[in-house]
Amino acid sequence: MNILGIETSCDETAAAVVENGRKIKSTVVASQWSVHRSFRGVVPELASRSHVERINDILDEALRKANKPIHAVAVTTGPGLVGALLVGVVTARAWGLAKKIPVIGINHLEGHLFAGLVEHRRLKPPFLGLIASGGHTELLIFRGYGKYERIGATRDDAAGEAFDKVANRLQLPFPGGPSIDRLAQKGNPQAISFPRSWIPGTHDFSFSGIKTAVSNFIASPTSKLSKNRPVSIADICASFQEAMVDVLTQKTIRAAKAYGLRSIVVGGGVAANRALRLAFEKAALQEKFRIFLPDRSFCTDNAVMIASAGYYKWKTHAHHSKNKIEVNPTLHVQNW
Repeated sequence: MNILGIETSCDETAAAVVENGRKIKSTVVASQWSVHRSFRGVVPELASRSHVERINDILDEALRKANKPIHAVAVTTGPGLVGALLVGVVTARAWGLAKKIPVIGINHLEGHLFAGLVEHRRLKPPFLGLIASGGHTELLIFRGYGKYERIGATRDDAAGEAFDKVANRLQLPFPGGPSIDRLAQKGNPQAISFPRSWIPGTHDFSFSGIKTAVSNFIASPTSKLSKNRPVSIADICASFQEAMVDVLTQKTIRAAKAYGLRSIVVGGGVAANRALRLAFEKAALQEKFRIFLPDRSFCTDNAVMIASAGYYKWKTHAHHSKNKIEVNPTLHVQNW
């Protein structure tokens, strides 16, 4: 069965065709970084307009590359920017009506878990999933297709949000996460001891404190960010990134141990971070866990993960009528 996936939740316009939930027939992603770079962040109105301008061309390219009959359409319904989501949902509904095929609404966060399933054929539930993105940081137990349990989440800033805000404070180019990742490779991760928030007794996260600590350090006269500075911007990036990675990996490993799970999937844009990937690979070897990291191209928003999730949702007969797909920009795990 071939599923056409459509993803327009934020600032990537994406379409893909996936066969039986695992075999990628085509994938096309158009980034909007050039549209938003001068604003140092995503502008919702510009994102929506860009989706409208690109969606038909992206769909045509994905379908041409796949050259396969389409049996259903899967589309992101939330969470995300309401205007951006509407472009994808309206397109999917029109496609479903025109072709007389089912349209399947997919939670964007659910999709990030399926990125690992597409990439790793031997991965099967149950497993622990960490979703770390610009808007979300959550720990979920994937018990079965369509059966998820959230055991931890951020209480304030998401991991990706913290990366972007620190990058903005350092006046680094948008998007902030990759900019910090690049500079951190040239810095000393032990140069500054930024705080870690552990929140004992829970699997929750908190990143507002470290974001504030970095901002205070930059503003402090002791930081000496001058031409002859003893602490460089690269050192700040490396030290900040070290603290973020430390919390994300340790809390995830602890949660896996607490629930007796030996397989861990990491998804979301932050999963593309080099230091985070290395830390998880090292922890997996030390703790005898199996870690599944999607290719970096499938960590950021893409339609492959949406198509894959759509296939398994269709198999369990949990899909919706094509006339009832609605946008929910604040969709959470309990709504899956």
